[in-house]
Amino acid sequence: MNPALQFDRTTEDVGNIVEFGHVNLRVPDQQVAIVFYVMGLGLTRDPYLVTGVDNAWMNVGTCQFHLPVGAAQVFRGVVGLVLPDLAALVARLTAVRPRLSGTRFDFVAEPKQVLVTCPWGNRIRVHAPDATRFGDMLLGMPYVEIDATTGTAPRIARFYAEVLDSPAVVGSDAHGAFVRVPAGRAEAIVYRETRALLAPYDGHHIQIAVADFSGVHRRLLERGLITEESSQSQYRFENIVDVDTGAVLATLEHEVRSMRHPLYARTLVNRNPGVTNMHYASGHETAVWRMPPE
Repeated sequence: MNPALQFDRTTEDVGNIVEFGHVNLRVPDQQVAIVFYVMGLGLTRDPYLVTGVDNAWMNVGTCQFHLPVGAAQVFRGVVGLVLPDLAALVARLTAVRPRLSGTRFDFVAEPKQVLVTCPWGNRIRVHAPDATRFGDMLLGMPYVEIDATTGTAPRIARFYAEVLDSPAVVGSDAHGAFVRVPAGRAEAIVYRETRALLAPYDGHHIQIAVADFSGVHRRLLERGLITEESSQSQYRFENIVDVDTGAVLATLEHEVRSMRHPLYARTLVNRNPGVTNMHYASGHETAVWRMPPE
């Protein structure tokens, strides 16, 4: 062994949450959703699953938005995306603005990010690739950031550490206190404290996969937190609680899957939105979602 080689092995730790799969938000109009998510953001509708008119799955790297048709849901926080070309994103969003007039759609372009509001008010923060923040991600969903009540961050972190067996880090920055829970190879669930009044929870959810599937289930069941026994390889819970008192700290439904779930780590199709019928380049149809090795 070369003694000159020194590695920080902790940077390779994943934790018990081994996958962040999707954010589920109901939309009242699938056609409007396709204008926004496909034509505007430049994402890819999954070509294999849920291809009808009642739901749409939108691929972004290894993650997805799930968009079942129904009364609009608004995520209590911000969904973070990484897209490879922010200038192209701004051009697409500008082009679809007339089609989305009369909705809550809007966007603000900043030097290193674009702040986007979907037609129903969901906030999406789109970043340019940044190796120092997002590793080798060129296309993906690096985090979801959930609004949380002031003073809850340490107890939320303890819930994830003790119940989901996932390392959770409490920190603070110019925007206040937060909890960061790693969720998969390059994604995270973030709770950020806010003094603003939280909107009523409307049932939107996220999906994760865990390695210790039965252990998490047992600890949730002991606390009476399981809300759905979906299948052999899936269950759900929605309340994050104080592990000592049981007081509810935050509410966000988690669809929890095992690593034996048939959809675990499914390869997703991601198109290159720069390739069109008018600007076609054979062999360049697929988006590159990771930076190549050095």
